[in-house]
Amino acid sequence: MLFHAGGRRGTSPNELQDSPSGSVTTGFHGAYDGVGRYPWRRLGCPFPPVEPPRTGVRFPDPRDIGEAQVVAMGADFRAGTLLEAYRHGIFPWPDGRGRVPWCSMEPPRWSRSLRRTQRITPFTCTVDEAFRDVVRACGDERPDARWIIPAYVEAFVGLHALGWAHSVEVWDGRELVGGIYGVAIGSLFAGESMFHRRTDASKIAFATLVTALRASGFELFDVQVQNPHLESLGCVEIARDHYLDAVERAVARGPLRLKLTDDAHP
Repeated sequence: MLFHAGGRRGTSPNELQDSPSGSVTTGFHGAYDGVGRYPWRRLGCPFPPVEPPRTGVRFPDPRDIGEAQVVAMGADFRAGTLLEAYRHGIFPWPDGRGRVPWCSMEPPRWSRSLRRTQRITPFTCTVDEAFRDVVRACGDERPDARWIIPAYVEAFVGLHALGWAHSVEVWDGRELVGGIYGVAIGSLFAGESMFHRRTDASKIAFATLVTALRASGFELFDVQVQNPHLESLGCVEIARDHYLDAVERAVARGPLRLKLTDDAHP
C-alpha cells in the first residue's frame, strides 16, 4: 500500500474560479438504524457512493508543474470539484487567510506494522459513526490545522453524505478520544487529518484504518504531507510520478466498502 506526503515548495499560476461550496449545513446525515454497535451515535453514509454533478473544473496535470506543489488556487468546494481533484492526486489545503491552494505532493510509502499498537489499546474503534465530530476535532485539537475552515468542514460532511468520505473513530467509553478521516475513490483512500485526546489514540486510528483498508481491498493510501508523526509510523517518500500512476489505476476501480475486521477492531 502506498502513502502520499510531502511539503510545500512553490506555487502555480493556474487558478480555479471561485464558486459556491454547495455545502450542507445539517448535522449527522441519517439517524441510528440499529446497524451500528452504539445507539448514542448516529450513522449515515450510503454505499455505493452517489456521484455528484460535474462542475466543469479541470486541474492541470501535476506532472507538468515541476518542483511546484500548488497546482491551482480557488475556493470551489463543490463535491464534483473535490472528487475531480482527488481522482488526479490533488487535494485542497486552505491556508487560513482566505486562500485555498490545491496541492500535489511527493508521496511516502508505509512500511511498518502497527499490530502491536492495536493489540494493547484499551479503546474501541468504529467506522463512520461520528464523521462531523472527527473533522471538527481535527481542527479544534490541532493548532496547526488552519486549513479546516467552516466551508471545508461542510464540504467534507457533504462528501460523507454522498458516501465518498469516511472516518475511523476511537472511543474511550462514550467519549471520542481520537480519529482520522479521508476520501475513498475506487481503491484509493486519501487521508485528510487525524487527532487525539488520549495518548496514542491517533496512532490507533491510523493503524485501524490501515488494517481496514487492506482487508477491504484498497491499494493506495494517500497521507498527503510527511511529518515526524507519520514518519514514526513508517511513511517514506516516493516519486510523484509513481504515485500519480498508482492514483489512475486505483480510481478506475469500482467502489469498495470500508469495514472493520476482527484484526482492525480492538
